[in-house]
Amino acid sequence: MKTKTFDCVAMKRRGAERIYEKTKGMTLSEQVAFWKERSDDLRKAQREKTKTHRK
Repeated sequence: MKTKTFDCVAMKRRGAERIYEKTKGMTLSEQVAFWKERSDDLRKAQREKTKTHRK
């Protein structure tokens, strides 16, 4: 029998819980701003990674 060293579902649930804790007291407009900022951060990180990968 295989020993499970990584649990994808547990990781997803921990991430969802962290996001819930960060956003639970926010209004809808605050949540939209939160997700816009996070999306912008991700796009920036992806562009930087692409630039360094191509060099």
